[in-house]
Amino acid sequence: PNIMKFTAALALAAINGANAFVAPQAKPATTQLAMSDYSVNTSVRDNVDVGVGGPLSSGVGGRDLAEIWDNSSPVIVQGGSLRTWSFANPAIESVQVLLKTEGRPLDADVELWQGPDNTPHKMRVYVEDGALRTFNAVIGTPRGPNTVAIRNIGQLEFPLDAVVRPDRDDGLAANIASVAQRSETIQGGALRTYPFDPSVDSVAIILKTDGRPLNARIELLQGPNNNKQVVELYTEDGLDRPFFAIVETPGSGNVVRVVNTAPVEFPLYASVDAYRVGGGIDWPDDGLMIGRAF
Repeated sequence: PNIMKFTAALALAAINGANAFVAPQAKPATTQLAMSDYSVNTSVRDNVDVGVGGPLSSGVGGRDLAEIWDNSSPVIVQGGSLRTWSFANPAIESVQVLLKTEGRPLDADVELWQGPDNTPHKMRVYVEDGALRTFNAVIGTPRGPNTVAIRNIGQLEFPLDAVVRPDRDDGLAANIASVAQRSETIQGGALRTYPFDPSVDSVAIILKTDGRPLNARIELLQGPNNNKQVVELYTEDGLDRPFFAIVETPGSGNVVRVVNTAPVEFPLYASVDAYRVGGGIDWPDDGLMIGRAF
């Protein structure tokens, strides 16, 4: 009996030892990524306070462009001359730039100077009628001091009026961002077109990058290859110095075209939406009757 008990104990010990060396079952491997664990910013509204808004009714909301002109003292820039505006306060992070004429063409270079021989922002602006379609933009001026330079490259017979002043937190850029509804990526060398209804009086445009340089051309077309306004834009950092603009679109048949003139390695994020909507019947039609019902 003692021998049988000893044999049974040896057998039990052998079984327990074998179980101790059994490898644990491995969990099945998976290649699925848990996307909820990642925070990926792929659009401009993730970085730049672009909200889901809608256009403003005529005469409603924000600081109207006419109000800015009425409350400012425009500086006349004669044809072929240069005027500068300096902002030494580093707290001024953006500046409004508004240009208009008395109905004559507008052709100007706008530059942002920061330090000696450093021009982080450049614009070439052309408007066919500077009274019917004024130029309205907000450019970033972080880390002052900064100087805005406007050169009227038109002839002596084509002066322009300029307003350059700081943009507040509830100013023009905030109004533009408040009506933005969507943003899309425009790859280098690509273009996007945005047609608008005749009831749209003006269009809000936001251009940004993820920190890379921004090179773009903005065109307002009314009819086949009929440029009413053209802006050629360069910014050394499209995230640090984004571009905000309001393009007035009187009449019918208006199309905004945005071209990314940079190589394919430099995409940009564009938001182009209606800014102010009115009746659309008080604007002169310039002889174009595209899309108008009688």
